[in-house]
Amino acid sequence: MKKLIVITGASSGIGATIAKTFADLGHPTLLLARRLEPMLELKLVNSMAMSVDVTDLKAVETAIRKAEQVYGPTDLLVNCAGVMLLGHSDTQSFSEWEHMLDVNIKGVLTGTHVVLHDMITAQRGTIINISSIAGRKTFDQHSVYCGSKFAVHAITEAMRKEVSASNVRFITIAPGVVETPLLSHTTDATIISDYTQWKQTIESGLDPQIVADCVRFAYQQPQSVCIREIVLAKTKQAD
Repeated sequence: MKKLIVITGASSGIGATIAKTFADLGHPTLLLARRLEPMLELKLVNSMAMSVDVTDLKAVETAIRKAEQVYGPTDLLVNCAGVMLLGHSDTQSFSEWEHMLDVNIKGVLTGTHVVLHDMITAQRGTIINISSIAGRKTFDQHSVYCGSKFAVHAITEAMRKEVSASNVRFITIAPGVVETPLLSHTTDATIISDYTQWKQTIESGLDPQIVADCVRFAYQQPQSVCIREIVLAKTKQAD
């Protein structure tokens, strides 16, 4: 049996596509997200799907340990759960800021905390964090979202360096605009309209499968090779 792949944010978009990609490759998978029904509808073979708040360390640990009892140790953790709540810094609610920081940063840390020690002990394993171009440069109405993604970049690179001698890989995947429901989290109708019109000028966002293929490519390198970061976007996306 191939090794266990754990994916957060697996109920839609990039996360669901990553889950299908690795299931098609014959890997057992653990799918984690708040919404259970969309994960079950994927009907993946050798797969578990659990409704979990990724900011809840105990819930994430319980889910991962349950899957590991069946499929063996986690060999790849893909932290894909995230929210994008765009807004103007002077009017956006603090609760939206807080929610983004919780999901986009704590949601990366919980699963990492659960699996990292075992990976170091085993002298193998990979953690891939799905970030964003917004973790490398800033955009209007993205201030706290950018901050959360800059944090993902910094955490990933610092942890990569720290555990490199243990043969454990940390990888950042930073896509530009992707065709996912992510924008639907935003509550400002004008921002949604402007963003949607701008996206038409670049002929829509990336297909989520392109991002999933980057994850697959990075993971399938020999354990001795770490593709530290992949940045990708539509060719017409200038920023």
